[in-house]
Amino acid sequence: MKRRHFLRSCGATLLAGSLLPELRASIQYNPGKIKPITGSWFEFQHHSLVEGKYWNETLKTFSAVQWDAKVKEIADSGIRYLVLLNVAIYDKIFYPSLLLPQHDMGCEDPLGTILNAADKYGVKFFVSNDFFGDWTNPYLLMTDPGINKMRLLAMNEIAEKYAHHKSFYGWYFPNETGISGYYEDFFINYVNASSAEAAKLTPGTKTLIAPYGTRNVIADDKYAGQLEKLNVDYIAYQDEIGVEKTRVDESAGYFEQLHRIHSKASHARLWADVEIFRFEGKVYQSALLPAPAQRVIRQLEAVSPFVEEILIYQYTGLLNKPGSTAFAGPVDTEILYTELTKKGFLKSRSL
Repeated sequence: MKRRHFLRSCGATLLAGSLLPELRASIQYNPGKIKPITGSWFEFQHHSLVEGKYWNETLKTFSAVQWDAKVKEIADSGIRYLVLLNVAIYDKIFYPSLLLPQHDMGCEDPLGTILNAADKYGVKFFVSNDFFGDWTNPYLLMTDPGINKMRLLAMNEIAEKYAHHKSFYGWYFPNETGISGYYEDFFINYVNASSAEAAKLTPGTKTLIAPYGTRNVIADDKYAGQLEKLNVDYIAYQDEIGVEKTRVDESAGYFEQLHRIHSKASHARLWADVEIFRFEGKVYQSALLPAPAQRVIRQLEAVSPFVEEILIYQYTGLLNKPGSTAFAGPVDTEILYTELTKKGFLKSRSL
């Protein structure tokens, strides 16, 4: 079927309400058909201080031994992709650098330490190329000439220092702009400029973005054309359950729509970014806590038929193996870890 005919038939009407009853029935809870969690975001410090209330201070004190233990713990859970959220925040950087002052951490080189650990334990890292500047103003971060120059300088420095690691699988471009029907042109330019630099510095590495506004995608010719313009290998759309923009029972419809248009109009592979958190109080104004296991399982169930890989936001601070020597986050992170392990969505050598 030609793309224009396909788009006429699916278009923007392929929303959650249009999901066929047969398909709804086929994705009812069935552990054999729900994909496991194979990736997660990872961070040294959460960008929002209020959201990272229960783990930022702990992570700040982690030694190299604890960072190694945390990567091993994650690898033992069956996760094989980790996505480093940021390499810099609040005008400081997370590795020894000539560009910015370094964050005061309990480990001399957190970035080098986790890549060394990932080399040992078989994890593939997407390494961030941001946040330089005010992370709350993504438009500025993607368009300001000075910040753009700093980003490219940092990518060059990171590649020189760390690209030799076998775990350096690719790059993650964390600056986001919400999809309001379509991508903004400045976002496409930011992604493509970052991808061009990545290809020059580290040929053969992969690239990843994780946009929000998933529920707002208008799957027509214009969106298909934008997908074709985006020079990126993987797009892990946020399911937006944790931020309370989407209900779990709507999620499958949105990902079905994305699956249809990606299969026809995009070279980028379709992944999911499943939010396993809830807010302690108001959305964006309170700490993140692990969501109830049953809700998370329903989220996994919803996206499984439509995506190749399921990544979560995030292991760090929201999941801990019981007895972890690198524990960070509230106590009930152990509960969510245990429940997901018992159901087979994570693995554990001891559970």
